[in-house]
Amino acid sequence: MDPKGALSKGKGRPIDRTTDRQAGVSDQRPCLAGVRRRDPQALAEFFEQHFSKIYNLAFRLLGRKTAAEDVTQEVFLKVYRAAHSLDPERDPGPWLTTITLNTCRERWRSPSHKLASRSQSLDHRADLKEVLSAKGNDPEAAAIKAEREALLMNAILKLPEAMRTVVILHDYKGIEHENIATMVGENAATVRKRYSRALTKLRDFLQDVLE
Repeated sequence: MDPKGALSKGKGRPIDRTTDRQAGVSDQRPCLAGVRRRDPQALAEFFEQHFSKIYNLAFRLLGRKTAAEDVTQEVFLKVYRAAHSLDPERDPGPWLTTITLNTCRERWRSPSHKLASRSQSLDHRADLKEVLSAKGNDPEAAAIKAEREALLMNAILKLPEAMRTVVILHDYKGIEHENIATMVGENAATVRKRYSRALTKLRDFLQDVLE
């Protein structure tokens, strides 16, 4: 199994459409301006728009639902505190992704997360089957797809956190290596090497499981 191919086929890599993104920011401008003022209605709308993206990213990085839920709440608390720094003229996506990533990294360093990671194994199957089954009328195909996704995600969670971060951000979020480098405070060459090593490890993990 090709980990890179599996990731790309499993979720699809977003296409960078600058015009569409600019149009999206224009549509969001009134809401973003309201968030900057900490207007309750704008904050509620912002939360509704971005909740699932933040939660899904946190879940993929951390591997546990309760941890992802906690991180999502922390992210929006940080958004509220830093609302004055939000630029209504710019796409808030990269800003939110960076806050989410940093919050997950803080969680990784916590003793409680390290203990939970050792004592609790992750099984994505139930959640993934539910989501995938809702997208089509073929339960068998959805179950197979969910099984493959579960194997891949469990393999990703075995990666060191730095490698896991690059894989998730690049293959699930569609973020280029140069932008990931900025987010994690590394240079792009280091990020590319880390991504390449991560794919090699994933391939080895998956071969062991499938043999």
